Amino acid sequence: MVTTPSTTPSTTPSTTQWLRRPTRRVTVATVAIGDGAPISVQSMTTTKTADVEATLAQIYALAAAGADLVRCTCNDRAAAEGLAAIVPRSPIPVIADIHFHVEMALAALDAGVACLRLNPGNLRKADEIRLVAAECRDREVPVRIGVNAGSLDPRLQKKYGGATPEALVESAMLELALFAEVGFDDVKISVKASNVPLMIEAYRQLSAVTDHPLHLGVTEAGPPPAGTVKATAGIATLLAEGIGDTIRYSLTADPVEEAKAGRTLLEALGLRDRKNVDLIACPSCGRAEIDVFTVAAEAQAALENRNLPIQVAVMGCVVNGPGEARSADLGIAAGRHRGHLFIKGQIVRVVAESEMVAALVAEAEKLVAEGVEARLAAADQGAAEAAAADRAALLDLRGADANDNETRIQLIDKRLKRESGAAGDGDAN
Repeated sequence: MVTTPSTTPSTTPSTTQWLRRPTRRVTVATVAIGDGAPISVQSMTTTKTADVEATLAQIYALAAAGADLVRCTCNDRAAAEGLAAIVPRSPIPVIADIHFHVEMALAALDAGVACLRLNPGNLRKADEIRLVAAECRDREVPVRIGVNAGSLDPRLQKKYGGATPEALVESAMLELALFAEVGFDDVKISVKASNVPLMIEAYRQLSAVTDHPLHLGVTEAGPPPAGTVKATAGIATLLAEGIGDTIRYSLTADPVEEAKAGRTLLEALGLRDRKNVDLIACPSCGRAEIDVFTVAAEAQAALENRNLPIQVAVMGCVVNGPGEARSADLGIAAGRHRGHLFIKGQIVRVVAESEMVAALVAEAEKLVAEGVEARLAAADQGAAEAAAADRAALLDLRGADANDNETRIQLIDKRLKRESGAAGDGDAN
């Protein structure tokens, strides 16, 4: 969804020192971007998207590290089918990364992603671009126009003699014009480069010609610490000028380091509030045994003023919860009217459903005071076995496909078979 920008520059609630460039607002599922919304942190998974469990584990680790959004590649049928299973279980909105194949963009939409990233340098056929934009318009799914200096359209390379700021900006604006032809403007934009001065100037020029929210990043910044410094130089410079609405560090490292770096930068600039307890929660999929949103809100309220510097997870179901949120210091997952308390993914206690929040708070206090090893050693005997029994019973009750992923996968398969057939007919002619 998109809204028009405020008429005056806005400031974040935590500071008045940075005036922010007024933009329209784009909403990616639950995350607002632009028009004064808090600047969000993004990262990208490095797992194979087809490996659903590994990808979800990385997404939960990213969420625990401060990521608000996550991008996953959608480069083949297996990845698209993986997205169909990942989306309903992800704690944060999932964006599909699309490069060369229009059918992958459409399959990602069938999988239920919250946003697409399209690279104008790789997906260049105007009819295909308009097709994807029309589908996104009809489904109310936003798009990021992701221009990259390393994959700039050869026609613009020739026109400008290379990847100049002007070339990057023109690439974005040409794509935006194609979207406008089908009445679609739910768009955020990036013009990334690995050269920091080039990246800074491109964003400055872009911010002068459009009010769409901007996604900041220095592409291929490299490994820390040099890559972190390089990315910070570009991103922080623009943020200090009021330019930028969402950010991503592109590091040659575990993506968790990207999320941590992004969060740290925003906190250092006073653009995001510092946290003590960092609470994450699952999105309440078809397996949820409790009202996840209510329990998460109660847990947040109970923990937020206790100065406990830990990550806490509230998960709707014991089938997947402890495994998915094993990067959290502490968590609780529901199952068969009981709460299954876990530390670093290991079940330590089973409590009545009505006692879940109280048990979580009590264990959080002990965990901070005594440490992980001591609290794991103090686990109730039989807790892991009780959780395993509840998990097995829930699998028997609802099966392995509680989120009806198979329906989306069948839709994806049908679309890709149809697209493949159409391509074959075209080749024959």
